[in-house]
This record gives sequence, C-alpha cells and structure tokens, in this order.
Amino acid sequence: MDGTERKSSNGRRIAIAMLVVAVLALLAWVWLDARERIGATQQELARRLRDIEADARDARSLARLAQEGTREMQARLGALEGKLADAQSQQVALQALYQDLSRNRDEWQLAEVEQVLSVAAQQLQLSGNVRAALLALQLAESRLARTDRPQFVAVRRALARDIERLQALPAADLPALSRQLEALVAGVDALPLGLDGRAESVEHKAKPAAGEQHALARVAAELWGEIRQLVVVRRVDAPEPPLLAPTQAYFLRENLRLRLLNARMALLARNQAAFQEDLRASQLWLQRYFDARARPTQSALAQLRLLQAATLSFDPPPSISESLDAVRGFKSRRDRASG
Repeated sequence: MDGTERKSSNGRRIAIAMLVVAVLALLAWVWLDARERIGATQQELARRLRDIEADARDARSLARLAQEGTREMQARLGALEGKLADAQSQQVALQALYQDLSRNRDEWQLAEVEQVLSVAAQQLQLSGNVRAALLALQLAESRLARTDRPQFVAVRRALARDIERLQALPAADLPALSRQLEALVAGVDALPLGLDGRAESVEHKAKPAAGEQHALARVAAELWGEIRQLVVVRRVDAPEPPLLAPTQAYFLRENLRLRLLNARMALLARNQAAFQEDLRASQLWLQRYFDARARPTQSALAQLRLLQAATLSFDPPPSISESLDAVRGFKSRRDRASG
C-alpha cells in the first residue's frame, strides 16, 4: 500500500508539474502574443502619430497660407472699397455734369427751334411763303423727335397742328410756274405780229388762183406779181393794229420779254399784285400787237390765263403762333423751375 500510495503520489506530482509547465507555457505564449500585438499596435500608433503630425504640419502650413491669403484679400478689399468710393463720387459728379449738359443741350435745341420758327413766321407775314414755313416746322419737329424727350411732347403737338394747317392751304407749284414763264420768254421771238399774220393769210389765199391760170396768163401773172411788190394792198377785217417799224417790233418783243421776266421775279418773291399786273399787261400786248388767231399766240394767251389763276399769297397770311407760343412757354417754365 505504501508503494502504491507513493506511486500515486508521484503521479500526482508529475501531473501537477506537467500542469504547471503547461500553464506556464500557455502564459508564456499568451505573453509573447500579447507583446507582439502590443508592439504592432505601438508601431501602428507611431505610424499614425507620424501621419497625424505630417497632416498637422500640412494643416499649419495651409493655415498660414490661408491667413496670408486672408490678409491679402483684406488688403485688396480695402483697395477696392477705396476705388468704389472714388467711382461713386465720380459717378455723382458725372451725373451732375450730364444733367447740366442735358439741360444746356435742351436749351440749345429750344433756342435753335425758336430761331427757325421766328424766321418762318417773318416769311409768312412779309411774303406769305407757306412752303418755307412748312419746311421750317418740319425741320423743328424732326430735331425734337430725334431727342425723344417726353418734356417736348406738348411742343411737338403744337408743331404738328401748325404743319397740318399749312399743308391744308392751296400751295402754288412755284418751280412749275417759273418753268412756264421761262418757256414763254423763250418763245417771244416766235410769236407772229398782227399785220404779218394777216398779210400771210391774204397771200396764201391768192396762190391757188395763180395756180389755175393757163400758160398764156401765167406770164401776165408774173408781171402782175412784180408790180404788186411795189404796191401792197392789204385787207383787214378787224380793227387795224398799229403799224410798227422793224426797230419798233424788236423793242415790242423785248418789252414783252421784260414783262414776263418781271412776272417771274414777282412769282419768286410771292408778290401777288405785281405778278397779276405783269401777266395782265402781257395778255393785253399779245391781243393788241400780235396775231391772236395764230396757234403760238393762242397757246401763250392760254398759259398766261392759267398763270394768272395761281394763288401766291393769302389774306390774311397764315400764322404759326401756336408753335412759337409753345416753345416760348416751355422755355419760361424751365427758367422759373431752374431759378
């Protein structure tokens, strides 16, 4: 029993020793494994710390750059604010200058329009030149229309009403009338005198009788023609016009031409009375001294009658006072507002 007990006791000791060895081996393995893990963790932590420190250095450098950029932007912002203040002050000065220039330009335009209308009104009063006044009104309206300023609306309405009134008046075509008078002046030399036309008519009637004579009587007719050249017998059916010498006929034509030229000058000057008087005298001379039955004379008389029916002036003369009053009223209101 004692040997058996010793064997069992030795076995237990061996088992305990083996168990202790196993526990110690396990603890060593656990310690070694934990140490390896701790070392790896420390290495990882060190690496991460290095990365964090690098990131921190980068962040600090970026922060410095950001601070420098901020300071630069603040400096630039201050410079821009100064420039903005200068620009605003310059804008205020430019606006004031523009208002002054605009006011002066309006005053210049109104003064020019008033001058044009004053000249047109004088033309209407002195010579009744409706066409010149109409052109002046249209010129003034076009200049105000180019500015397209709302304050000129009342003035433009007054101009439009005066333009309509002048356009409704019967206007004579002065260039066409002047060309007709020039044609009459150029045709004065071709107008036949009264006695010349009647003599040609008598000789024309005698020619067929001479053509019907037989051969023996033709010789007598030729002799009679020679004798007739010495003594001329004329038959006048109407009251006899005055017998004019060649020099007198020349001066008659020149005086008629002068009358027609005077009528043309009166036409251009819109002198209705002088124009009518010169045309009436020209008609009387044509009827008295020229052959009224000849086609050129009849055509000249018809043209003179048409010319005499033209209206050159008006009584009373038209007025553009509404446009002038509108311009002057606008100027006076503007002066009171600025004062």
